[in-house]
Amino acid sequence: MGRADARRAQRRGARRAPNGGGIRRLFTWKKMLGTFFGLCLLVMGAFVALYLYVDIPKANAMAERQSNVYQYSDGSLLTRVGNGVNRQIVDLGEVPEDVQHTFVAAENKTFYDDEGIDLKGTARGILNTLSGKGKQGGSTITQQYVKNYYLTQDPTISRKLKELVISLKVDSKKSKNYILAGYINTAYYGRGASGIQAAAQAYYGVDAKDLDVSQGAYLASVLQAPSQYDWQTASETGKKLVKDRWAYTLDNMVEMKWLDKAERDKLEFPVPQKAKPAKGMEGQTGYLVEAANKELDEQGVTAEMRQAGGWTFTLNIDKKRQKQLEASVDRQLESKLDREGNKVDATVQAGATSVNPKTGAVVAMYGGVDYTKHYISNATRQDYQPASTFKPLVFASALENGSKTQNGDLIGVNTRYDGTSKRPVVGSTTPFAPQNEDDRSYGDVTVQTAMNKSINSAFAQMVVDVGPAEVKKTALALGVPDKNFPERPAITLGTMNASTWDMAGAYATLDNHGKKVTPFIVKSAKHRERTVEPVEGIGSQVISRKSADTVTSVLQGVVKNGSGSRAASMSYEAAGKTGTSENNKSAWFAAYTPDLTTVVALFGESPKEGGGQVTLTGTANSGRANGGGFPAEIWGDYTLGALNGTHATFDLEDVEQGEVSLPPPSQSPSQSPSTEPPASQSPEVPEQSPSDTVSQSPSQSPEVPPSQSPEVPPSQSPEPPTGGVPGKPGDGDENGLTENAPPR
Repeated sequence: MGRADARRAQRRGARRAPNGGGIRRLFTWKKMLGTFFGLCLLVMGAFVALYLYVDIPKANAMAERQSNVYQYSDGSLLTRVGNGVNRQIVDLGEVPEDVQHTFVAAENKTFYDDEGIDLKGTARGILNTLSGKGKQGGSTITQQYVKNYYLTQDPTISRKLKELVISLKVDSKKSKNYILAGYINTAYYGRGASGIQAAAQAYYGVDAKDLDVSQGAYLASVLQAPSQYDWQTASETGKKLVKDRWAYTLDNMVEMKWLDKAERDKLEFPVPQKAKPAKGMEGQTGYLVEAANKELDEQGVTAEMRQAGGWTFTLNIDKKRQKQLEASVDRQLESKLDREGNKVDATVQAGATSVNPKTGAVVAMYGGVDYTKHYISNATRQDYQPASTFKPLVFASALENGSKTQNGDLIGVNTRYDGTSKRPVVGSTTPFAPQNEDDRSYGDVTVQTAMNKSINSAFAQMVVDVGPAEVKKTALALGVPDKNFPERPAITLGTMNASTWDMAGAYATLDNHGKKVTPFIVKSAKHRERTVEPVEGIGSQVISRKSADTVTSVLQGVVKNGSGSRAASMSYEAAGKTGTSENNKSAWFAAYTPDLTTVVALFGESPKEGGGQVTLTGTANSGRANGGGFPAEIWGDYTLGALNGTHATFDLEDVEQGEVSLPPPSQSPSQSPSTEPPASQSPEVPEQSPSDTVSQSPSQSPEVPPSQSPEVPPSQSPEPPTGGVPGKPGDGDENGLTENAPPR
């Protein structure tokens, strides 16, 4: 075979080869290049379609969810409430610029120049997802914001592609500052804190606006691994890693000329404070929040609006005075009770409201032992009667209306009334003959003495002289609510319903020289989108200054020489009145200094299901309860601490002065009069007319021997047995309302 034949045979063999030549022809460089470009066009087309198809969605369910912040008057945190997330969105302008830069330096140095995406990082993230490594890879700040705000944390390819598209769109439509603000407000920092404001509080106990660059660098660093990098719980490795990242962040800031190198070298690692349990509604917090929310409802900030979150509510509550009030209740009451072993002690509920009479601001409030244990606020409840704390309002109405006795004499401080127990009122179509405490008769007494000793028969006649309708009108103007408020002589004994909050407003109005004081607890209510004006605490003149100041003068006598003597102190001037309701079911002390008005009350409440009012008799094994006992002692202890050594005097104008000194006692200790006398139902009697300037029954002579009616202040009386005489009837209306016992 020649050479030509051999070549022909070789070619025939090559043609018979099954695949070799065909494969080479199939994978020519031209075909491969064409295929590559085809795939690129296909991917680009798909991406364009995806870009056109995917819109910027609404925020996800958690992104805009915020808590509401409740603060003390000084701006310190009371609690955060609502929505299962600890977040408070702040504007970027509230975050120091160098702190803003720490996040860019830590996460995305090209943030201000890029288009919102990192293709290399995104590709790495997709590969990691495909390989089962989960959500990994370097994303831009824009991408992280999009993931947090619009999407979810699911490590899926579809979510990653959406993130890419939405990031491009967001970057083209929103400013870099908008994106950065969204990022730092939605990111999770650990310690239950979402957003920079909550993180600043959780790690450093400050607001975001008060962060320094070193603290900002830590927060920017902790975002990479919140649980691993939390200094309190981090391992030694975790601590080293977060310190390294903190240093890396600051070094990047120097590189980007956002931080001076010399300043950088001076910075020390800012060790965060220890994590604190989230403040809830325990203790007094729940009562304060509840009172604030009730007021906010009335101001138009509804529960639905609060549920959306993002509000900062600053209360008028003075942190120091609030703590003082709580301590005073613990010291003067709770420490003396045996709630577990004594059935009566288990029923005792304390409530108090303290108001600045010059502004109306509620500066302290006591709602009960613990909101999580007793959710009804004893400060604002209106299901008990204020008893004889109402008597000063009767006198205020008499002064304001220029009322006269049945004899035509103008009622004033030194007007004399018949203080005989069970003396029938004269001039009323509704018969009423209230019993004084221990059925004790005082005879001819001045209004001052009647107030000091809380003589029911005298004030029952005064109500008739003024007119129940006029008394009610004055009381409503002063702030007593129109709740179960009859127009009968018995109202002198406080037979309507009122809370310590209500009575604090009425007494604060007297303190404010007759200018209406409306207690309010919310100092400010702010949201990123709106601000709500607080309640106007000071209103118009509802009674004249002369009337208000005269009542104040008389009530000073109650504290100096009468039933409120337990609250007296050389450290302040005070005016007040005690009160105890039917069967000792409640005991009150309402009083004020020139700068502070506070009402304290005890309520007997059955611990059984359904509650119900029960007697306070036997509280702390001390016999009958009354306003001159525990309430006055709590009031004095609190006021002394709350005023913190300041001593103001009452500025009283043109007032009639009552008697200053009282005659010495003329009875044995067992006959010593109570400083807070009660009354109970007496038989109905016909109307009679008094004589002279003494309101009296025709059967009672105005001249009563001193032995029958000694006007003896508590400070001059022999000390009664502790707690008085258990079970004695007390102060009352025609239904047996009682006001009992000398102060213990």
